[in-house]
Amino acid sequence: MSWKFWQKNKAQNDKPKKKKSKSREWLDAILFAVIAATIIRVFFIEAYTIPTGSMERSLLIGDFLFVSKVNYGPRIPMTPVAFPFAHHTMPLTGTKAYWEGIQWDYRRLPGLSDIKRNDVVVFNYPQGDTVALEQQEVDYYQMVRHSGWKSVNSQFTIVSRPVDKRENYIKRCIAIAGDTVSMKAGTVSVNGKPEKLKKTGNFTYEVTFKTADINFGIFQDMGFSMRDTDPDITQLSASSYLFTGSETMMDEVRKLDFVQSVKEMTRPEGEMEIDVFPHDPNRTWNVDNFGPIVIPKKGWTVKLDSATMPLYERSIRIYEGNKLEKSGNGWLINGKPADSYTFKMDYYWMMGDNRHNSLDSRYWGFVPEDHIVGKALFIWMSFDTNGSFFSKIRWNRLLRGIH
Repeated sequence: MSWKFWQKNKAQNDKPKKKKSKSREWLDAILFAVIAATIIRVFFIEAYTIPTGSMERSLLIGDFLFVSKVNYGPRIPMTPVAFPFAHHTMPLTGTKAYWEGIQWDYRRLPGLSDIKRNDVVVFNYPQGDTVALEQQEVDYYQMVRHSGWKSVNSQFTIVSRPVDKRENYIKRCIAIAGDTVSMKAGTVSVNGKPEKLKKTGNFTYEVTFKTADINFGIFQDMGFSMRDTDPDITQLSASSYLFTGSETMMDEVRKLDFVQSVKEMTRPEGEMEIDVFPHDPNRTWNVDNFGPIVIPKKGWTVKLDSATMPLYERSIRIYEGNKLEKSGNGWLINGKPADSYTFKMDYYWMMGDNRHNSLDSRYWGFVPEDHIVGKALFIWMSFDTNGSFFSKIRWNRLLRGIH
C-alpha cells in the first residue's frame, strides 16, 4: 500500500486532459441546442402556423404566431417520451413521433394569469379519441356553404392519440368556467349580455345588387378575397351573392349605390342541426341559435337528469375519466348510484371569429383545462400564398399583437 497516495492523485490531476475531437464537440453542441430548444418549446414559447380561415380576419391563413406557455402556466408533458420538435407525426416517415409506454397525469405549473374572455387560445382538439384534421375544417365549411343551409354530416378521421398529442387548434375563448353562454340569430350572449362579434371577425351576408353588371375589383380594394379556393364572394343567383366579411367591410358595401340590400345569413331559430352540440334530438339548436349552457367550473355540482346529461355526460365520462352507466331511472358513477356530480376541472367555450367557417365549441362542446396549450401572443411572420412573388410577405402584419 502506498502511503503517498495524495502524490499519485496529484500526478493524475496534473496529466493534460484529452482534447475532444471536432465531431464530439459538434455532437455536444447539437445535443445542448436540442435540449435547450425543447425546454423553451415545452415550458416557455412555441411557434404555431394558421392553416385555415376559421379565425379570419383576426388571423389569416399563413400567419406564423408565437404561443406563450407561461401566461396560463406550462403544462407538464403527459406523453414525455417524444421526438424533439415533432408534435405527433414524424415529418418524413409519417410514423408516431412519441411513445405511449409512459403516460403522466395532467399537471400544470403556475402561470401569469387565468384564461380571460376573448383571449385567443391554442388547445388540443377535444373530441375525445377522434381527430378532425385542419383541412377537414375547410372541407366541411365548403360543404355547408354550398349546401343551401341543409344539414351536413361532418366527416372525421379516427385517430387515437394522447391528449397532448392531438391536433392543435386556435380559437377565441368566448366564455370561461362558470359562465352561461347562448346564441341567438348569430349573436353570442355571455351571462345574459350580448357580445357583438369583433370588428376583425367574419360573418356571412346575402348581398343583392340592382344590376347584374358588377365591377368586383371594387370589393377587392375593400379587402374581399377573390381567390379560386374559398373566395369571400360566391354567386347565388343572377343578382345576389354570398359575402363573407367583417361588419366594417359590410358597412362599406351597404354604401354602394348599386347595392339593393345586405342581409345577415343566419339559420332560423328552431331549425335543428344534429352536428351541433350536444347532438340531442330534444334540443332544436343550430350554429346561430343555441343555449343557454352553463360552462362547468371546478367544484361546481350539477344535478344529473335527462336535461343535463346530454350536456355534461362526455365531460364526466371522457374528460374526467369516470365510468358512467345508466341504471333504471338514475345513474351509476364508478359503480355507485349518483344523482349529482362535482367537476374536477375548469372548462371553456371556444369559437372562431369567422363564425360560419369554423368547427368549434358549437360542434364539440367544452374544452377542458388539461387541453389548453397556451396564449397566442403576436405574429412574427405572415405569408400570402395567393400573392405575387414580390408580395408574398404581408409586411403590415409582422410583429402585430393578437387581440
